[in-house]
Amino acid sequence: MTATAQTVVDMLRAAGEPTRLRILALLARDELAVLELGQILDQSQPRVSRHLKLLTDAGLVERFPDGAWVFYRVVTSAPGANAAARLLSLIDPEDATIARDLERLETVRRARLSEAAAYFARNAAHWDEIRSLYVSEADVEQAIADAVGPGPYRRLIDLGTGAGRMLTLLGGRAKQALGLDLSHQMLNIARNHLIEAGLDGIDVRHGDIFATGLADGFGDLVVVHRVLHFLSEPASAVAEAARLVAPGGRLLVVDFAPHDHEHLRQAHQHRRLGFCDDEMGRWMETAGLSPQAPIALPSGTADGLTVMIWGGVRPAKPERSAN
Repeated sequence: MTATAQTVVDMLRAAGEPTRLRILALLARDELAVLELGQILDQSQPRVSRHLKLLTDAGLVERFPDGAWVFYRVVTSAPGANAAARLLSLIDPEDATIARDLERLETVRRARLSEAAAYFARNAAHWDEIRSLYVSEADVEQAIADAVGPGPYRRLIDLGTGAGRMLTLLGGRAKQALGLDLSHQMLNIARNHLIEAGLDGIDVRHGDIFATGLADGFGDLVVVHRVLHFLSEPASAVAEAARLVAPGGRLLVVDFAPHDHEHLRQAHQHRRLGFCDDEMGRWMETAGLSPQAPIALPSGTADGLTVMIWGGVRPAKPERSAN
């Protein structure tokens, strides 16, 4: 995608200042809040905010709110993404100022991981209680891995990635992998788990399952793992996930069959008490996918939850005739 001459000039003006170029280099490596950037750059928040506004207005940086915080990152679409990448490629890898900034970035990341570990510990009982209601996690993950197959996939997208378990389970089967989530606490946990698993090159970032901002057909394996029951509009989430599936690719949705555990609404904010096969199949067909036979994993107890795996495939484009 090309840009007008004026747009290019605006981008160059915005990036053509030492602090703003340092900010661009940092945001190319991580999503950061104003407070975090101020700590790394040793500058006041108002000053950092002014720099960020100029970079945002020029189309090099995008902002997104998360509760009381606002985070920033380099834009992911052209022409801003291309311009940022080209400018940053000109910087000497041994540049002392950039190297110092990156060292401070690591300090910020370590603090995040410490906070994330505390958050995970505080909420461990929540996940343990839910897991106790259904078949073992190992059985669920084995069924998911079998349903996905060995790959390799061009690009895996995990929507509502949470602690990143699907990325660690399936990331090795994809050339590229991306996880999106609205919670920065969970994204920090996911980053830590990916590091522990030795998986490099997997990107996790803030993103909305209803409006990912990714291009049509961006991935050939899209996963929505135990997210839909929290959502007010699950059909819209399935439609957005299906939009991301490339021709010949597949969508995998993992959630619960219909159940009567009403306490989950109040105790754990479950908006939906499971989904039926007809409902999920209809959503996938409406989104242009061919539904596959669902896989049921009952708990084995009368009052347990049944985990369901629903799959949908986008038909491959027909090959053009040689004539």
